Amino acid sequence: MSRGLSRLLPSGKLWVISIPYLWLFLFFLLPFAIVLKISFSQAAIAIPPYEPLLEYAQQSLNIALNLGNYLFLASDSLYYSAYLGSLKIAFFSTLVCLALGYPMAYAIARAPKDKQLVYLLLVMMPTWTAILIRVYAWMGILSTNGLLNSALMGMGITDSPIPILNTDTAVYIGVVYAYLPFMVLPLYANLVKHDMSLLEAAMDLGAGKTKAFWTVTVPLSKSGIIAGSMLVFIPVVGEFVIPELLGGPETLMIGKVLWQEFFNNRDWPIASALAIIMLLILLIPIILFHYNQSREMEKNA
Repeated sequence: MSRGLSRLLPSGKLWVISIPYLWLFLFFLLPFAIVLKISFSQAAIAIPPYEPLLEYAQQSLNIALNLGNYLFLASDSLYYSAYLGSLKIAFFSTLVCLALGYPMAYAIARAPKDKQLVYLLLVMMPTWTAILIRVYAWMGILSTNGLLNSALMGMGITDSPIPILNTDTAVYIGVVYAYLPFMVLPLYANLVKHDMSLLEAAMDLGAGKTKAFWTVTVPLSKSGIIAGSMLVFIPVVGEFVIPELLGGPETLMIGKVLWQEFFNNRDWPIASALAIIMLLILLIPIILFHYNQSREMEKNA
C-alpha cells in the first residue's frame, strides 16, 4: 500500500521543479496576461479606466477585442521615436559599460586572492544605496552650479558652465554609473575561471601579451560579455527614473512614455499595448542569450 501511495504523491524532484515554475507563473505570466488583456480593451471613464473584454448579456457571452490600440501606436511617430530612443541609449550605454567594465573585471580577476573580495565590494557598494538618492546626487554634480562645472571653471578649463544636466549626455552618465556593476560581475565570474596556462602556451608559441589577450582571453570570456551586456541592455530599455530626472524634454524613452500614458493620460489600454510591444522587442535578446547559454552548457558538459 505504501508503494501505491508513493506513486500517487509527487516526488521530491517534481516539487523542486514546480516551485520556480509557480514563481514564474505568479510574477511573470499572470501579470503579463493581465497587461495583454488590458491592451485589447478600450479606455473608459471608470475604475479601472477601461472597458471589460467579456460581457454577459441576454444569455450570451460577448468578447470585444479592440485592435485600435496597436493600430494607433503604428500610426503615431511619437512611439516609434520612443522605442528607437530607448534602444539607442541602451545600446550605447551597454558599449560604454563594456569598455569600462572589462578592464575593471580583468584587473579584479588578476588581483591577489585576498584582495579580490575587497575590490568586488567597492564595485557593489554604490548599489546598496537607493537608485533615487544616487540619481539626485548626480543632479547636484551635473547641474549648472554643480561640482563638475565648479571644478572645470576652477581649473580654468572653461569660462562658463557647460550645460550637461537635462541632456542625453547626463542620461548616459547616469545609466552607465547605475548599471556598470551588472557588467563587471558576470565578466569577473568568467575571467576568474580562466586557465592561465593557456596564455603561457600562447606566449611560448610567439604571441605577445596583447595578441594573447585578444586571441585567448577575449574569446574565452564571450559568455561573460554576453551575460553582462544582457543584464545592462534589457533593463535600460525600460528605464524611467534616470531619464526622467537627468534627461530633458528631448530625451524620449519608452519608460517615460509609459508613465505618461498610465498616470497622466490615464489611458491604460494604450500604455499596456506599449508595454506588450516592448516585451516582444526584448524577447529577441533574451532568446539569443538563452541560446548562447545553452550552447555554453553543452560545451562544458
